[in-house]
Amino acid sequence: MRNFATGVCVMSTKVDGPNGPEHDAVTVNSLTSLSLDPPLVSVCLRQDSVFLADLLVSGSWAVSILDIGASDVARAFATKREHRRAALATVSAVPGEHTGALVLDGPSWLECGLRQVVEVGDHTLLIGDVLATGSQDRRPPLVFLHGEYHAVGAGGANRHDREVRTR
Repeated sequence: MRNFATGVCVMSTKVDGPNGPEHDAVTVNSLTSLSLDPPLVSVCLRQDSVFLADLLVSGSWAVSILDIGASDVARAFATKREHRRAALATVSAVPGEHTGALVLDGPSWLECGLRQVVEVGDHTLLIGDVLATGSQDRRPPLVFLHGEYHAVGAGGANRHDREVRTR
């Protein structure tokens, strides 16, 4: 599967905690468009994920699709929960109007409501109704291929991982 290029997104959710809303976010590359009518997407998360547990309580999430300047963001949300929560304080994000989950500044985003949960192997497949979307003209998207981040532009795939690490 390392030879299959995937897009890179940050998925967020929110639960009500004792001191108000508690947000969490994780990096995912398993986002798939399932249907245009009705608009449906899917994403897979590890069954032992604390993020998944929160999402199942909230029943909603947001997905922010990342651009080439965001490989550091992708790395920050591919860590343990305590590190992800600290990273949330450093990114530009706003609560989504339909879910309250955080929408990061990026080329496009989706807000989703949970429609169906399917246990598959060691992962849980979530199918969501797309409640809202948005996009803006930005840099090319970030993709993951051969264990590294790359940019896809008019000239094809270019390795982007090293450039971001040196910032």
